[in-house]
Amino acid sequence: MAEKLMKYADAVKQFDPVFGLETHVELSTNTKLFCPAHIEFGGEPNSQLTPVSLGLPGSLPVINETAVDYAIKLGLALHCEIAEWSQFARKNYFYPDMPRDYQISQYDKPTNGNGYLDVELEDGTVFRVQIERAHIEDDAGKNTHVGGADGRIEGADHSLVDYNRAGVPLIEIVTKPIEGAGERAPEIAGAYMRAIRDIVRALNISHARMEQGNMRADVNVSLRPMGSKEFGTRSETKNVNSFRGIEKTMQYEIRRQAAILADGGEILQETRHWDEATQTTAGGRVKSDADDYRYFPDPDLVMLHITKDRIDRIAKEMPEMPRERRNRLQQEWQFSDLEMRDVINADALDTIEATVSAGASAAGAKKWWLGELSREANAKGVSLEELDITPEDVAEVEKLIADGKLNDKLAKQTVAGVLAGEGRPADVVKAHGYQVVSDDGALVAAVDEAFAANPDVVEKLKSGNMKPMGAIIGAVMRATKGQADAKAVTKIVMEKLH
Repeated sequence: MAEKLMKYADAVKQFDPVFGLETHVELSTNTKLFCPAHIEFGGEPNSQLTPVSLGLPGSLPVINETAVDYAIKLGLALHCEIAEWSQFARKNYFYPDMPRDYQISQYDKPTNGNGYLDVELEDGTVFRVQIERAHIEDDAGKNTHVGGADGRIEGADHSLVDYNRAGVPLIEIVTKPIEGAGERAPEIAGAYMRAIRDIVRALNISHARMEQGNMRADVNVSLRPMGSKEFGTRSETKNVNSFRGIEKTMQYEIRRQAAILADGGEILQETRHWDEATQTTAGGRVKSDADDYRYFPDPDLVMLHITKDRIDRIAKEMPEMPRERRNRLQQEWQFSDLEMRDVINADALDTIEATVSAGASAAGAKKWWLGELSREANAKGVSLEELDITPEDVAEVEKLIADGKLNDKLAKQTVAGVLAGEGRPADVVKAHGYQVVSDDGALVAAVDEAFAANPDVVEKLKSGNMKPMGAIIGAVMRATKGQADAKAVTKIVMEKLH
């Protein structure tokens, strides 16, 4: 039965949303957190295992040093306090996809704590999100439920377990309760997650591909009456793996909880699941508190000691952060705020920067990637990076235009050839004989023919009405099979008119 919902606008007028995000970021190390098992997305099920990742008796964990360095990098980027001494604990719970049936995580002594991230919204508003901790832990495996609807456990005949992901290093970034967001709470949540994605990619510590599960979030939402300081009971929607899904989850939970509270009901503290097909959340189990997990220090792992010298060394290697980089590039490229937002929304910043580095102008690079190529990517359902054309190819096409060897039409045909797998731009141009006709004699003859075929247009042009100019240029283009230089044609036409 469909749950009762209140209109979103009415819900945020009556109630104050408070939310928190627990973001799980898989680290892109070569091996797992506590064993040398190789990590590869999409590998043969249960092929990336060692006695440690299987939890076999007598096997002992050994910390992955690279994962610790990645955690320090992220802590610095999130303005966290990095603990000199941190500790791993066993988190005991029923984990059907964790061979040893407990997770190795950090509890009361995390590596990173008490940080913040300034999130910039589309209208330029900056909202500060306080971060409680960013701790290290290993991931669970993956269950595949067979026989149920949409891969859900409800109604499934049986389940398959792939332990390849068990033991993959994670950073879990836990925000403090986020207050004061009001009706913009879903927007802020989405912007925060995008900022985290951009940071971990800039640090080169995670692929952050949400569709592959490299990055996902648990979304905590509660409501309280306007003016109240006491937090309401929260729900926690688990493992949402898209930016849009996170925003929609928050909107749905605010509407659902508002309807219950307005009718005098109580919110159940529970885990829920986001259903992309129905755009709804569904109840899961009653939410456990920290005490229920029976944390205790892992006896097989000594405390983690991070020296100031190590932190200082890593701090010197930190790259430029995404927000500062965007501001710098916007200034260098002389893009307006709207133009830069278009670039960010299209996830084209890296691609355009690479195209500019290859020799194209910023305006030219933006024109291609946000125009023809963006439409092509949307039609194929892929990202810009997955198209069969490189920033170097686009820069080469731009140079051919600048050198007068291609016009816009021929350039589009050249790009289409590259996308079709016909080779690099020079190969496509050579194979099809694409070349701008710039010979004055040929162009003059074509203009004369256009004048003779369109005497009424010529009379209008002679009288000073330039609107029909396109008819003459179009006729010349047809005569030259689209290979005429439009600027040269216009110059010849104007000379003949005067």
